[in-house]
Amino acid sequence: MSIILNIPAIMRILIVFVLVLIAIRKNVSLGNAFLLGAILIGVLFGLTPGAMLLSAAGSVVMPKTLSLAAVVTLILVLSSSMELGGHMERLLNNFRGLVTNPRLNLAMFPALIGLLPMPGGAIFSAPMVKEMGNRSGLRPDQLSFINYWYRHIWEYWWPLYPGILLSVTLADIDLWTIMMVMCPFTIVAVSLGSLSVKGIDLKHAAGKTDKSISARPFFKELIPILMVIFVGLGAGMLLSHIFPDFHTAKETGLIIALILSIAYVWLRNGMDGNRIREVVINPHLLKMFYMVIAILVFKGILEDSNAVSAISRELMDFSVPLVFITVALPFIVGGITGITIAFVGSTFPIIVPLVHSMGEGSFILTYIVLALVSGFLGVLLSPLHLCLLLSNQYFGAPFGRVYRHLILPCMVLFATGCVYFFLVRWMIVRFG
Repeated sequence: MSIILNIPAIMRILIVFVLVLIAIRKNVSLGNAFLLGAILIGVLFGLTPGAMLLSAAGSVVMPKTLSLAAVVTLILVLSSSMELGGHMERLLNNFRGLVTNPRLNLAMFPALIGLLPMPGGAIFSAPMVKEMGNRSGLRPDQLSFINYWYRHIWEYWWPLYPGILLSVTLADIDLWTIMMVMCPFTIVAVSLGSLSVKGIDLKHAAGKTDKSISARPFFKELIPILMVIFVGLGAGMLLSHIFPDFHTAKETGLIIALILSIAYVWLRNGMDGNRIREVVINPHLLKMFYMVIAILVFKGILEDSNAVSAISRELMDFSVPLVFITVALPFIVGGITGITIAFVGSTFPIIVPLVHSMGEGSFILTYIVLALVSGFLGVLLSPLHLCLLLSNQYFGAPFGRVYRHLILPCMVLFATGCVYFFLVRWMIVRFG
C-alpha cells in the first residue's frame, strides 16, 4: 500500500480514468463503471473498506442525490410516455405548414425533438428532414448534419437534460443562473448550423403555403413540456421563498411539475394500464437511477479520499494551467464516450474542487461554462454518439463527409466558449 501511495496523485487518478473509460468502451454500464472508479479511488488513495462504505452510504442518502435521481428518472418517463402515446408524433405533425421558410423548417423538426432527452432522438426527426431535403436536392451528408446538429442545440442549458441537472448539483450553482449564462450558445449553434445550407436553392422545400393552418393544435401538444418548465421552475422558486432552508426546493418543484406533466400525457393520450406499465417498468429507468447514484458516490469518495487536494498541490508544483485541465478532461471523456452525463459525472468532481483549491472559487461559473462547452464538443464529435450513428445510417451518409460539416462549427463554437469564458470572468470582476 505504501508503494501505491508514493505514486503521484495525478498518475493515480489517470489510472482510474483510463480504467473507467476502458470499462465504458467494453460496454460496461455507466453505473457499474463509475462504481468501479469509486472503489479504485478509495484503494489508490488509502481509504479502508469501512471508510469507503461510509462515504458511499453518506452520498446515497443525501437529499440532493435522491432528488436528482428522481428528476432524471421522471424526465425519461415523460419522454417515453410522449413517444409511446403518440404525443410526439402529433406535436411534429401539427407543426407542419406553420412555417413556410424552408431553412427554418429543416431546423425546427430536429430542434423540436431536441426539447426532450430521448436516446438516439435524431432518428425521430430524420423522416421529416429527409422529406423536405429531397425536394431541395440536398445531399445525404448535408441532411444528416442538419438533423444531427439541430437535434442538440438545446443541450447547453435546457433544464430537462440530465447533464445540466448533474452539473448544477456537482458545482452547486443555481439552475436559473446556468440557464441564463449558457443559453447564448443555442443562438450561436443555430447560426453556425445555417452555414451548411447557405447558398443552396431551397425554394422548392417549403411546399405550398396553407394559411388556414392554426398554431393552436401545435401549442396544445406542447403543453407537457411547457408545464415542466414554467410550473417546475415556478414551484421551485416559490418553495425556496417559503422554505429558505429547504435545500432541494428547486428539485422538488421540478419533481411536482414532472409528475403533473406525466399524468397529463397519460390522460390526454388515453394510455391504459398495460401501456403505462410498459413505460414505468423499464430496465433503462432503473439503470439511469443507479447511474446517477453511482456518479455521486464517485464524487463522495473522491472528496473523502482527499485526492483532489493532493492533485491540486501537484498541479501547482508543475504549473499546469487550470484552464487547460478544464478544457482537456471533459473534451477527452466526451469524445471517448459520446455521452454528456459521462463527462460531467467523471470530470466535474475533479474540476470543481480544483477551482476552489486554486483560489478561483469566485469564478466557478466561468470554469463550468468552459467545461460544458468543451465536453459537449467532444460528445458532438464522438464517433460513438448514438444520434450521429443513427442519423448517418438513416440518410446513408459517409462519416467523413458529415465530419467536414461538423469541424468548422465546432471550432467556432469552441472559440466562442473561450472568449465567453474571459467575458463572463471580466463581468464577475467588474460587477461582482
